[in-house]
Amino acid sequence: MPMQKGFNMNNENSRELSRSLKSRHIQMIAIGGAIGTGLFLGSGSAIKSAGPSLILAYMITGGFAYLMMRAVGELLLSNTKMRSFIDFIRVYLGEKWEFAIGWAYWLSWASLAMADLTATGIYLRYWFPWLPQWVTPLIVILLLVAMNLMNVRWFGELESGFASIKIIAILALIIVGAGMITTGFHTGDNTASLTNLVNHGGFFATGWHGFLFAFPMVIFAFTGIEMVGLTAGETENPEKDLPKAINSVPMRIGLFYVGSMIVIMSIYPWNNINAAQSPFVQVFSGMGISFAATIVNFVVLTSALSAANSAIFSTSRTLYVLAKNKQAPAFFGKISRHQVPVNGLIVSSAIFLAIVLLNYFYPSQIFTLITGVATMSFIFVWILLLVAHLKYRRTPNRKEHAFKMPFAPYSNYLTIAFFASVLVILAFNPETRISVIATIIFFMMLVGGYSLLNWNKRN
Repeated sequence: MPMQKGFNMNNENSRELSRSLKSRHIQMIAIGGAIGTGLFLGSGSAIKSAGPSLILAYMITGGFAYLMMRAVGELLLSNTKMRSFIDFIRVYLGEKWEFAIGWAYWLSWASLAMADLTATGIYLRYWFPWLPQWVTPLIVILLLVAMNLMNVRWFGELESGFASIKIIAILALIIVGAGMITTGFHTGDNTASLTNLVNHGGFFATGWHGFLFAFPMVIFAFTGIEMVGLTAGETENPEKDLPKAINSVPMRIGLFYVGSMIVIMSIYPWNNINAAQSPFVQVFSGMGISFAATIVNFVVLTSALSAANSAIFSTSRTLYVLAKNKQAPAFFGKISRHQVPVNGLIVSSAIFLAIVLLNYFYPSQIFTLITGVATMSFIFVWILLLVAHLKYRRTPNRKEHAFKMPFAPYSNYLTIAFFASVLVILAFNPETRISVIATIIFFMMLVGGYSLLNWNKRN
């Protein structure tokens, strides 16, 4: 019996993450990361702010997001033994930046989880108004944790299901909307036509100011797109599946974001869009679908569940990698018999729920601040991934791979400059300035705290 016990302990310590994610899972995870709740719910205010030029903002941001993902893909395929992109931050930028980026990335997803779990409470109460608002996030967390504890494949299956619902909703909008535009369908006083994109103040109807200030909103829509980089250690065939998923990013952005915005603003002129309502509800209602609000509520609920599911996956894997690299307590490096980082998963989920409950008591300002900090943190993570890729490209005798970032290193510099310019825009916006300041202070505290801890250890 003692020998059996010792054997189990050794077996537990030697466990690694399971490579159970198949090609279709990686494809759907990439799609889920590219389509956020903001497209369905928040695009109304973005349209009001930028007008038709929002389409161009999506195209430009999507292009740079694709270049960033190509940099991540080249890093991941240069050494498939690495568990995630956080490992490459350690190799090329050092342990200090790994510590800062790892914990900032964890906080970013925790903040998004707070937003989306709160949203699930609102969406579910659309059908069940008698439910206390704090009960629904609890139910959602328990269900998602139970599924994620089974096996990483269950995470892949959940994301595949969630992504499928989002895709069906967007394709339905685009196909039916294209028919309405072709036939000149009338919605009240409006006639569906592509000319609506330029006939109401021009393409840049709100001026360059409106166009430039649309970029932060668009960036927020793309947060989570890099999550494919966390699946490297659990992908069945990373050399084949990761390039395939990353290369399909432009098509997804072109179809889902650009396509849906063109259809929406062709059916309804941008200045007739109700910023307080989902444009999808407005378009489906214009088609004569009486239960349009119910359909869209189901889709945005699905999108929020997908984001919460992604947060559970991302934070647990981030803590696992940090623990393995001695940047977090070893407790988070434990792998269950189902090959899942169980402690990181449970602790992260418990913290998500605690934050959500606090949000009910202290809403508004704190909620806005934390989600703003999350967006800024994602931008910093993307910039440092591009810097790590630059360092990798300068490494002598590096392992070459066919999946290279196009036009590097010039594309690195251009993409970094773009993301940095978005930070500047955010700093000039009074509504987001405090988030920029808070994020900079937070990163300085992480870097300074790590340096201080190491100085104490040396002395």
